[in-house]
Amino acid sequence: MLFTDRADAGHRLAEALQHLEGEDPVVLGLPRGGVPVAFQVARALKAPLDVIVVRKLGVPYQRELGFGAIGEGGVRVISDDIVRRGRLEQADLASVEHAEAAELARQAERFRAGRPRLSLEGRTAIVVDDGIATGATAAAACQVVRAQGAARVVLAVPVAPPDAAERLRTATDEYVCLSTPFAFSAVGEWYRDFSQTPDDEVVALLAEAAARSGKAGSEAEGSGPAGSGPGAEAAADKDVAEAVAIDEEVTIDAAGIRLTGDLSLPAGARAVVMFAHGSGSSRHSPRNRLVAAALNEAGLGTLLFDLLTPAEEAHRSNVFDIATLAERLTDATAWLRDRTAVPVGYFGASTGAAAALRAAAAPGAQVGAVVSRGGRPDLAEPLLHAVRAPTLLIVGGNDTLVIDLNQQAEAAMRCATRLDIIPGATHLFEEHGALQQVADLARDWFLSHLVKEA
Repeated sequence: MLFTDRADAGHRLAEALQHLEGEDPVVLGLPRGGVPVAFQVARALKAPLDVIVVRKLGVPYQRELGFGAIGEGGVRVISDDIVRRGRLEQADLASVEHAEAAELARQAERFRAGRPRLSLEGRTAIVVDDGIATGATAAAACQVVRAQGAARVVLAVPVAPPDAAERLRTATDEYVCLSTPFAFSAVGEWYRDFSQTPDDEVVALLAEAAARSGKAGSEAEGSGPAGSGPGAEAAADKDVAEAVAIDEEVTIDAAGIRLTGDLSLPAGARAVVMFAHGSGSSRHSPRNRLVAAALNEAGLGTLLFDLLTPAEEAHRSNVFDIATLAERLTDATAWLRDRTAVPVGYFGASTGAAAALRAAAAPGAQVGAVVSRGGRPDLAEPLLHAVRAPTLLIVGGNDTLVIDLNQQAEAAMRCATRLDIIPGATHLFEEHGALQQVADLARDWFLSHLVKEA
């Protein structure tokens, strides 16, 4: 079984975990690569998502050999057997634990951004990673989760070696693995895209999941009547209608093709941004989801959808068929306008940016603003001069070829245009803090040029 990326793995893993939805579980992602997988699992099971931060305690003279692990809340899991056989001194153990505890606290604070750790007391905890190599970290995480009060511990991964089940048997109550290839040597071999997961991506996914859980909790808490009598009921109905928030999967008919998307409209959203994905990307792209989460937090709606069907994506030439992609984006925009009465903007990445610019250049296009991330605006020639929407071009400072292409596009455009270069960033903005800078720039651009003053 070969996975497209971690989001794809998460979707498939969620299907194998549907039997746990009725247990009101908590989903815990192992950082960093396990969190994008866990995000999709939590979303499918309608469960809260948290990160499980675990630090292995390595023997001082043989770090790869762990004598235990620590977790948040002062949890310590120590192997007395290894301590005894290794003749380890208490001073050495304390020194290792002190250093790892400091790093554990730093990671937990960084990933949660000030939110409290979710309680596991009496709950079913689903520990998720993107795969298992040795299983040492996963086993330690399960032991820590149990020590934190979980009543039942489930370990779920997309891929692992065939003998992992036996090694993890005593650490879990249930083990779910989609693929156990005989010729296993490394987790990354079983993903088409196994690029590094940045800290910023983990932070954004956890924040998005927390916002979704908080909204669901608020709706549940507010389900009872706030007053009595017809007048109070009418007022409550009006408040609900004005404050309604949408977060749903939608199907869009565009140019004769049915496209799938994720529509999020915060309560009172005054504008919505449509995401046009680029080569090798989809609506599940963690990079675009990080940007979308920042826009949602600012009160902007988002529509992330796939411009190509799975069958079409298999042929790379379709990714560069900008005319077709732009036509579908235009039809999807018309569909969105039928559902909302707010201004619409485009956020495009790579070849998706070219499709966004071409759609914005079409006669009668009602697009309020465009943002391009690492885009290929040259593929929208010779229509760049017809774009009327204020356009922000964002490029990584180390993405030299794309910088040149964007500089040429900026010179060719006649609308309000700005080129921002993020120092030290490469094409995918994987460097620490780079993608968050993209999100901040996009948010500020849309708030300045897309949102209409009341």
